[in-house]
Amino acid sequence: MHQITDQLFVGNIYDSAQPPAQIGALLLVAEEYQLEAPSWLIADRIPFKDFGEANPNVLADAVGWVERHIADNRVMVCCRAGMGRSVSVAMAYLCCVENMTYDDVLKLVMARRPGAIPLPNLKVTIEQVRRLRSTAE
Repeated sequence: MHQITDQLFVGNIYDSAQPPAQIGALLLVAEEYQLEAPSWLIADRIPFKDFGEANPNVLADAVGWVERHIADNRVMVCCRAGMGRSVSVAMAYLCCVENMTYDDVLKLVMARRPGAIPLPNLKVTIEQVRRLRSTAE
């Protein structure tokens, strides 16, 4: 598990099965796994394909989920390795909700999660998510 901000963490599939007590909400974004989180945890699954471009509508759903839960919980986003899909959702949240620039978010995530590999064309997809969110408001 890697801490990206005070409230936002990324982890792998093993972290999702046994999250630390400090985590109050968990989002699994690995398409190939089912969620097996403890009953005390707020948890959901929004699946993404590994190594593929994120669907902007699905990424918007994931950003919205994190946004709804992060005010009252430390949120962990998990995928298989905790390097690609989970990192991409965390980055999208920071860009779309916290209004950080993509370049600043990329630097932060690379420093906090060594080996992070954002999904292909993530910067473009995040811009699409921003547009989707602005039309939904």
